[in-house]
Amino acid sequence: MNDYRILVVDDEEDLCEILKFNLENEGFEVDTANSAEEALKMDIGSYNLLLLDVMMGEISGFKMANMLKKDKKTDKVPIIFITAKDTENDTVTGFNLGADDYISKPFSLREVIARVKAVLRRTTTAEAEQAPERLVYQSLVIDITKKKVSIDGEEVQLTKKEFEILLLLVQNKGRVFSREDILARIWSDEVYVLDRTIDVNITRLRKKIAEYGKCIVTRLGYGYCFEAE
Repeated sequence: MNDYRILVVDDEEDLCEILKFNLENEGFEVDTANSAEEALKMDIGSYNLLLLDVMMGEISGFKMANMLKKDKKTDKVPIIFITAKDTENDTVTGFNLGADDYISKPFSLREVIARVKAVLRRTTTAEAEQAPERLVYQSLVIDITKKKVSIDGEEVQLTKKEFEILLLLVQNKGRVFSREDILARIWSDEVYVLDRTIDVNITRLRKKIAEYGKCIVTRLGYGYCFEAE
């Protein structure tokens, strides 16, 4: 499960660090925020799951969840509420806001980890069942089923690796992938591949997709991402 990214939002810093430590031990990538205001400045749409405290400052967890569900960039991100508010009304409110689960404090870490994995399994399965056959960004069309790319209706001839790199980046707009990430995903079966191989393929890909080449951005020291204009 080491491809999953989780954001923990809670005003108790110690609790954030405990959850971060234990979830990272399970192989997850975890970030934390100590307020809704701090979290809302982050790229929430890039996370696979939110662990969200209800009772925070000016913006409560319920209010933040309501904001996220109204935004197309974040409305599909699963939410687990973690809170001391455990009345029936609070639980119902959480689920009415689109929560995927609701955990009351105090809780055991084993319970949290089990519920996190259960929600990720459910949402991952649902996403796989609804996976689009095509990805469209302006006039750039990636036909996942036919393994073809076209711009303004004209097919672009890509190699298998170029297609897979483009698909990976467009499916995860805004997310930075290191060379190691790309090698592990695209060249997983090959014994030895140089980092330079990634750079060469990216350079060729940028040229082939013409005006959209500039959307493949280099983050020096980190890797590559696809940034929508």
